Amino acid sequence: MEFFDKLGKKASEAYKMTADKTGKIAKETKLKFRMNELKSQVNDIYEEIGRKVYEKHIREENISIKNDLESECTRIDVLSDEINELLQECLNLKDKKQCPKCYKEIEVEDNFCPNCGAKQTEQQPKEVEILEDLENSEVEQDNETEKQIVIEELENDIREKADKENEKNKEERTSNKKSSKENDDDEMTNLEKTVSIESDVDIEEDEEKEDE
Repeated sequence: MEFFDKLGKKASEAYKMTADKTGKIAKETKLKFRMNELKSQVNDIYEEIGRKVYEKHIREENISIKNDLESECTRIDVLSDEINELLQECLNLKDKKQCPKCYKEIEVEDNFCPNCGAKQTEQQPKEVEILEDLENSEVEQDNETEKQIVIEELENDIREKADKENEKNKEERTSNKKSSKENDDDEMTNLEKTVSIESDVDIEEDEEKEDE
């Protein structure tokens, strides 16, 4: 009976993971579809700007961005902001972030971009943001106990993540020290070989002189 209980539990967990992944993929697909719609609108505005500029050119008139194109530029600004928000939602779904220098998708915990090597600005964990919002929120008296329970759970999650990050950094430092020591040992070995070879050459030359 215990075997079937475990089997059922594993099947339930597998279904939950599959459903969660499928839901994320579906949401990401919708977000990307909306982003493509907005980008198409931006391109249409670019064409409209180009048409206005060319018409002014044909009529040999001066064009003023503020007077003639302010409306179009404002619309592009609004659309661009919405596109960036949707992009951030897509990245959050995949636990990714975007390098501000080369714009490649990278892991959230990466301190340096694997593509261009740029140092990443430290981002506040999502749990911290949620905790701050929760602590500053007002709830009814009946929900105060539940609020405290959620706050304690978030604090535990933050501590656990911080401990894991510290342990990871410690392992990386240990690994770097080990690699550095191995390189030093290799250099010393090469130096010893060089000294040994030079000593052998000197001995051979001395022996040849004595023979003469």
